[in-house]
Amino acid sequence: MHLKCIAPLYITKKEIMKAEQPKNDGTFKITGNWDVQSKSLKKKFNQLTDADLKFEHGKENELLGRIENRLHKKRDEVIKIIRSEQT
Repeated sequence: MHLKCIAPLYITKKEIMKAEQPKNDGTFKITGNWDVQSKSLKKKFNQLTDADLKFEHGKENELLGRIENRLHKKRDEVIKIIRSEQT
């Protein structure tokens, strides 16, 4: 019986730690007056509803998910859009 020799797989600790980190660590936070920002977003994107833009502190990910779905955009795009309203 012959066994094939497979080269061992070496993974560095840094590579393991990087792989274990979530792509989004949940650090996105809404700053400023959300009422003003949401009204501005609603004017720019008329497909957004009040329900899509409802915001509760600590539930930024849910807000982003609703906007992503409604606008058919990726999370990073939605964050850029929202941040542009925060300035």
